[in-house]
Amino acid sequence: MHSAVGIPLLPAQAVAQGQGGGGCQSLPPMSAAAPTTLAQLRAGQLRGVRRLDLSCGLSHFPPEIFDLADSLEVLNLSGNALDSLPPDLGRLHQLRVLFASYNRFTTLPQGLRGCAQLETVGFRANQITHLDAAALPPSLRALILTDNQLSHVPAALGQFSQLEKLMLSGNRLTGLPPELQACQRLALLRVAVNQLNAWPSWLAGLPQLAWLAGAGNPCTLLAEQQALAHPAAIDWSELTLEQVLGEGTSGVIHRARLASGEPVAVKLFKSAMTTDGAPSSEMAACLAAGTHPHLIGTLGRVVGHPDGTAGLLMPLIDASFQTLAAPPSLQSCTRDVYPDAARFTLAQVRSIAHCVALAMTHLHARGLIHGDLYAHNILWHPSGPAWLGDLGAAAFLPANAAQAEMLIKVEVCAYGKLLQELLQRCDAPAPALSTLSALQRRCEAPDLADRPAGDELVRAVDT
Repeated sequence: MHSAVGIPLLPAQAVAQGQGGGGCQSLPPMSAAAPTTLAQLRAGQLRGVRRLDLSCGLSHFPPEIFDLADSLEVLNLSGNALDSLPPDLGRLHQLRVLFASYNRFTTLPQGLRGCAQLETVGFRANQITHLDAAALPPSLRALILTDNQLSHVPAALGQFSQLEKLMLSGNRLTGLPPELQACQRLALLRVAVNQLNAWPSWLAGLPQLAWLAGAGNPCTLLAEQQALAHPAAIDWSELTLEQVLGEGTSGVIHRARLASGEPVAVKLFKSAMTTDGAPSSEMAACLAAGTHPHLIGTLGRVVGHPDGTAGLLMPLIDASFQTLAAPPSLQSCTRDVYPDAARFTLAQVRSIAHCVALAMTHLHARGLIHGDLYAHNILWHPSGPAWLGDLGAAAFLPANAAQAEMLIKVEVCAYGKLLQELLQRCDAPAPALSTLSALQRRCEAPDLADRPAGDELVRAVDT
């Protein structure tokens, strides 16, 4: 099973799309440098810092952190043994971002509420069984509670009108409260690997909702199991692994060669769940997606790994292709970050928009939503085509036609936001952009019924 599957394998000097391995994360890595030491903090060497990364087996909150109150904006206490925070945490009056992932919290600390500037709260991979909305700060924009033990979400969460990003994958949720519809700015929702039997119909009332992850729930498991029975497979013995091309939360991508000498990429999955869902769900979506000229899909499963590791055989993409943008930052929350100098000609905008529309509608026709339709998941060439990749957040559409149409129209909103970003960086005169601008507005229409989809969207891009 080689490139005859349908995706052409490009020249050997290549990289694989999705090097991050996990799609769009909850937020970027906290720091590329080594974490600050507790000794530095206690010695008073950190006065004036705006960001503190402290991971050293802490079981108690170091009171010296309060000495940074006049400057500290980002506090990362992930990877410790904490189960509480001070009730007067609000003394950190400049704090905007708090991460306490991979600790031992069973509930959110009440002290969060006193942090008037706090916008981003991340308690991934703790042991939280109960979410008390009264503990949340009033300015909340992003809440990350992936991989905990929540069985329900309180209706009071709907009171947070600034909420843009809600990440709840890997819990025990059987439903979501309709009061969340009051969060009219909610743009990204992650509820993969829970116990949902259906998507809530009230999602259609969220005008900014664009990015959804919901695989690994009872409502998608049957389709995932059927996809995992995909016959196309390559045995591990027919592969020779070469250098690592990239690593992320869901897996490691290697350059490899088939027994014939043909260069390919191999993604070997990790067992840990990502913010977007389970690796098995990503594999199922990749297999179900099939092939398309503008989709970086898969050539089949890798079987027979000596450790039983799951893997996918992928095409290599020529190194001259580049990622369209970087993932969202702490400041942008849900919007991608482009280089300051990024500019596109009208022809380039049309080409990218055309290629992505074709890939997106192909996925919809195959019964999938991408879930993470962002510029950072698009490879493009200034003089050539664009490729949509990374199906880490993809989910199968429900059999109910109305529900499926709702999810498709939500994803069309993501396409509209991408188009808006491209048009904002296009040097063409406004009259030349009028048709695409009108399409962008339709894609983000508050009423889902007014948004184009399928062939209508592709035709509109080409007009």
